[in-house]
Amino acid sequence: MKNLIKFSGIALMMALGFQAQAQDVDVLVVEEEGNKTLLDRSLPNFQYPDQRGVNVFEPKKDITLGEFEGVQVRVGGASTIQFQGLSQESEGPVELVDLGSNFNLATANLDLDVLLAPGLRMHLRTYLSSQHHPEAYVKGGYIQIDGLDFISEGLASGLMEHLRIKIGHMENNYGDGHFRRSDNAEAIHNPFVGNYVMDAFTTEVGAEVYYFNGPWLGMVGFTNGKLNQNVTDKNSTSPSWLAKIGYDDQISENFRFRLTGSVLHAPHNYGRGVYLYSGDRAGSRYYSVLSDVDGGGDGFRGGMLVPDINNDMTAFQINPFFKLGGLEFFGIIENVTGRKKNEANSETRSYNQYSGELLYRFGADEDFYIGGRYNTAGGEDINGNDLDVDRFQLGAGWFLTKNVLAKVEYVNQDYSGYPTTDIHNEGNFNGFMIEATIGF
Repeated sequence: MKNLIKFSGIALMMALGFQAQAQDVDVLVVEEEGNKTLLDRSLPNFQYPDQRGVNVFEPKKDITLGEFEGVQVRVGGASTIQFQGLSQESEGPVELVDLGSNFNLATANLDLDVLLAPGLRMHLRTYLSSQHHPEAYVKGGYIQIDGLDFISEGLASGLMEHLRIKIGHMENNYGDGHFRRSDNAEAIHNPFVGNYVMDAFTTEVGAEVYYFNGPWLGMVGFTNGKLNQNVTDKNSTSPSWLAKIGYDDQISENFRFRLTGSVLHAPHNYGRGVYLYSGDRAGSRYYSVLSDVDGGGDGFRGGMLVPDINNDMTAFQINPFFKLGGLEFFGIIENVTGRKKNEANSETRSYNQYSGELLYRFGADEDFYIGGRYNTAGGEDINGNDLDVDRFQLGAGWFLTKNVLAKVEYVNQDYSGYPTTDIHNEGNFNGFMIEATIGF
């Protein structure tokens, strides 16, 4: 039954995607037994899941709510597959998997975005298939409020011209890196195949309040500090707090500049710990790297560095971005401090991450790009070892249509500072990846 539901969902996504591409319209009307269902592809305050959403971080505040004509449902999703040609080695004590060149498991998402009332929108994403969970399961969702007309027309309209509220079990807005990473099958906004070495991404129950004023933006939010929701670990966790401030302006026709700073503080978590760097249940794009023949090693988090800091955590991330004509730069400067869970009396330790990517987009509609990314991360583990992971990526991409992107990437990743008893000791993987992704 699960497979039937999954394959039916994928078939539905493909059918809707091909129909949208063929008609090239923003609104589809499906008729069944005299009833009409509107599939709206142009919802307000919304990031398009196709080429139009590239380099969109927080969607701009649209104060024009327009005339509400009833509930509008946008059915979308993504489907992605990679061909992997990587090799690996290490001086660790175990035998690594002998990697071959072949296709990875195809991944798929199903998205529902629903305009419920003027200024009130819902988002829900389901992973239909992923590396870590081949069965379908819900990633998360939220309610987004950009106006209060659904309560009373014109209510606090002056205030709501600048405010946005998000509430849900959702992807938390710490840093800008999570806007450029692949979210399972949603890979069309990531110019490369792999995500970042220290991959800041988690989904927790909480709320975020945004303030937009011209090029300036600010956000404050909180979560309940839990990735896995339950009511049985009373007093083991406390709320996490996050905030962001930034400047994002199209200074001239050919020059855009953005700079943001983010902070997240998780003061107390003696349950399962804080999941900021281990919250992605979908899995890495580099399948089975630094994994041994007996199933140990990185597993579905291949290529990632997960700091062994998951309690009393404070993380900072600074993100510069500019686009000058076709030339584009995005960077990450990040620091995280804290302790491992249940280390209440131990000293705090820290990890740092630095990443810089430079792209050049070209073609009539910037349908092509080439670029590179250097990403390094490391810190002191619980045993006093100074760990370091360095990754270099070269990539290129081609938008065949606004909904279809083909990528190719060369990646080389080195591990140093790990003890001789660790699988990562003097580890390395390198080779090429080819990825095709559809987003609609």
